[in-house]
Amino acid sequence: MSSITLGAIGVLAALLLIALRVPIAVALGLVSFFGIMELTNMRAALGIITAVPFNFIGNWSFTAVPMFLLMGYVCTTSGMTQGLFKAMRVCLSRLPGGLAIASVGACSMFAAASGSSVATASAMARIAVPEMLRHKYDRGLATGVIAASGTLGSLIPPSILMVLYGVYAEVSIGKLFMAGFLPGLLSAALYILMIVARVKLTPNLAGKVEQHFTSQEKWAAIKEVWALPTLIIFVLGGIFAGFFTPTEAGAVGAFLATILAVFRGKFSRTNFIEALTATARGTGSIFIILIGTIFLTKFLALSGLPAWLASTMLSVSDSAVWIIVSVAIIYIILGMFVDSIGLLLLTLPLLLPIANGADMNLIWFGIILIKLLEIGLVSPPVGLNVYVIKGAVGNSVPIQTIFKGVGWFIVMDIVALLVIISFPELSLYLPSIMDI
Repeated sequence: MSSITLGAIGVLAALLLIALRVPIAVALGLVSFFGIMELTNMRAALGIITAVPFNFIGNWSFTAVPMFLLMGYVCTTSGMTQGLFKAMRVCLSRLPGGLAIASVGACSMFAAASGSSVATASAMARIAVPEMLRHKYDRGLATGVIAASGTLGSLIPPSILMVLYGVYAEVSIGKLFMAGFLPGLLSAALYILMIVARVKLTPNLAGKVEQHFTSQEKWAAIKEVWALPTLIIFVLGGIFAGFFTPTEAGAVGAFLATILAVFRGKFSRTNFIEALTATARGTGSIFIILIGTIFLTKFLALSGLPAWLASTMLSVSDSAVWIIVSVAIIYIILGMFVDSIGLLLLTLPLLLPIANGADMNLIWFGIILIKLLEIGLVSPPVGLNVYVIKGAVGNSVPIQTIFKGVGWFIVMDIVALLVIISFPELSLYLPSIMDI
């Protein structure tokens, strides 16, 4: 058996184990260990298993992961995100589908603080969906808008996926953050335009929300959430202006979030311990997958599969369009079964050699991958965000209705993806003017 064949069998075995609900890290670790042992010997396999985790996880840039997670959890446990939907609802109530549009805005801001799509969808589902259902919104629209808008956490900085991609692909995390900013706003804008158009054509989708708020009420709602925009602007502004690196920004953001929580009188020892515990769990989950992935990378490098796959694909065509279409098909299929972090890390050892071989800009390529992961988070039959929403709303909305409602947003995601692909400057303009 050739080494390339063994590498291909290893990838298929890993996917099979993941499909059987074996934890991703365990699946990748097992396949990689036995694959390396087959290609070399037991001693070499044990040596790699022993040395690789510390050397890889010890990368300084990875400290941004727990810090940004901590920033998000401090914001959540201290109540900094609770007034988001209310503030957006007060300001946008007069627009067609105002509550759904408010959900998009609130999810976008929450995502910028948390960096997690699942956390955004979970939190906003419990706040916004009941309010929309109470006002007789279509159940598909009410749940679909939260499931889809929750995915904006992957693209709007700071994003955990961007940190992981940046370290793995050896590109600037700061430039990745800036590259995702405009595509993230584009996605949110397309969602809003679609909601307005649908509600204009079918007013019953949004019920009848007869609410008018005074200037004083609007100002009071905005004052309730001033801390979160302040935090986001300070962190992102500091990165964009070059005052601190993205890795340092995580620590700055976590510290500032704690200070703001104390200033608002919402800080307690219990809340802080809860945030630290959630951060430790989240970091542990991500890092164990990272370790499994680096084992897989070593195994595949020894097998020669990535180089063979890259040369095979590029022999057909070195067109960026051909590569992106091929990657999109892979991500759409695998995204139905594998979570976004696992899928990104599972595929990078195979995709990066292809992108490098075609001389593609890795920052632009990273934004495309993350947008594809966003689509995977809501794609049937196993869109993770959809099941998060289902868990939050219980039996009040059938899963089929949520998938039907999110379909409109998937169409907008595809439009956004086509714009990102057709106009690379949308992703690359801000990184080109910032000195990071």
